[in-house]
Amino acid sequence: MASEVTKGARLRGLLEARRAVLAPGAANALTARLIADAGFETVYVTGAGIANTRLGLPDIGLVTLSELADTVTTIAEICDLPLVVDADTGFGNPLNMVRTVRTLERAGANAIQVEDQVFPKRCGHFSGQEVIPTGEMVAKVKAAVDTRTSRDFLIIARTDARSVQGLAAALDRAGAYIEAGADATFVEAPESRDELAQIARTLSVPQLANMVFGGRTPALSQAELAGLGFGLVLYANAALQAAVKAMQEVLSALKADGGLDRVGDRLASFAERQRVVNKPAWDALEKRYRT
Repeated sequence: MASEVTKGARLRGLLEARRAVLAPGAANALTARLIADAGFETVYVTGAGIANTRLGLPDIGLVTLSELADTVTTIAEICDLPLVVDADTGFGNPLNMVRTVRTLERAGANAIQVEDQVFPKRCGHFSGQEVIPTGEMVAKVKAAVDTRTSRDFLIIARTDARSVQGLAAALDRAGAYIEAGADATFVEAPESRDELAQIARTLSVPQLANMVFGGRTPALSQAELAGLGFGLVLYANAALQAAVKAMQEVLSALKADGGLDRVGDRLASFAERQRVVNKPAWDALEKRYRT
């Protein structure tokens, strides 16, 4: 498996190329395997997805650092792609941020995204966000940068100020986070193509865009976002939303029909499921060590 430094350096290169690299979200190891299998270059470990799948709860700041780190460790063990990890607010003040960076770097993250919402945070495309003072977030970014053990453990600073204070304030905040040492910034929930263009044009470091199906930001294509100069494009919960709909349809048919004949074409074959989780490799190991 590739070393963490190598994966971090690769991720830095992807961001700095500013070609709008697609980063689908995974909340578990199976989804990360599917993302790698599909040929993507990086995985976004989604906090919302962990809240939804591990806890069965909404994205309102309920996931703990231990739960997040456990998920990251599980994914890192089976995935050779760089991991960008949603660390929410860093789980508290600058001292908490120190522990968050230490924990997630050890767990196998190659970048963390931290945001300037008041804790407990909420999804950036919900209403009712509040943001902490700029100076508090600057201190948290500095703590994260000072704590990492490698320059290739990237710090991505997100601001949710667009929906609270407007785009100009969000850009000012992002600029302050860059001065504090952030490797990339992420202005959440811009509401037009012009706003996306202004973000990429104004800020000096690579930028993230978040394409949320049904969210506030217009759904631009990868080519359009690359043309604007974005580094990374998150599809944080696209796979999860697809899975929810598929499970609802299959379970509904099973309940109504007492069987799966009507929806059999919606199911992966038994053999395909085993291939995805790399059973042939484990079969080979079993054969090798059989006594």
